[in-house]
Amino acid sequence: MSYNNPAAVVLVLASGRGERFAASGGAGHKLRALLHGQPVLEHTLAAVRASGLAWHVEDLGHPGMGDSIAAAVRATATASGWLVLPGDLPLIQPETLRTVADALQHCAVAAPVHHGARGHPVGFAAQCRQDLLSLAGEQGAAGVLHKHAQQGRVQWVEVRDEGTVTDVDTVQDLEHAAQRFAARRSR
Repeated sequence: MSYNNPAAVVLVLASGRGERFAASGGAGHKLRALLHGQPVLEHTLAAVRASGLAWHVEDLGHPGMGDSIAAAVRATATASGWLVLPGDLPLIQPETLRTVADALQHCAVAAPVHHGARGHPVGFAAQCRQDLLSLAGEQGAAGVLHKHAQQGRVQWVEVRDEGTVTDVDTVQDLEHAAQRFAARRSR
């Protein structure tokens, strides 16, 4: 089924160095670590593809998350909104991506919340373009979200998707994701 939402392009961030994964004993890069026979990034991309939303992978090895986000927004400059999705969220569900994209049509920023924890992807409408293009360094878009939250322009979207808060930063995170993946498949 094709899903056509002109409000959002999913920006899959895959430029990080994965230093915490290596420091925790991981071999290689976390996005290439295998989770049930496929690289972590492939699980994330499968959900993005299944969402039907337009998408862009930013994997050019930028020095920080802010630089990656700014580069991805530049590469998709004609979009009317963006969902910022780190590539290390292999359990994210396609429906969650569509839900955040739909919410973004009515606010400046839409952010998923799972059991009280803020997750990803965070959606940003076109009015955030300049703020996103100005990002640089290690800091991601949290400042943009905070700015709009202070102005009451953020929609917090309650989701049942644990994939919004299950990222893979360490070997232990990968093991946890593997357990959650197996539990999901057994349902």
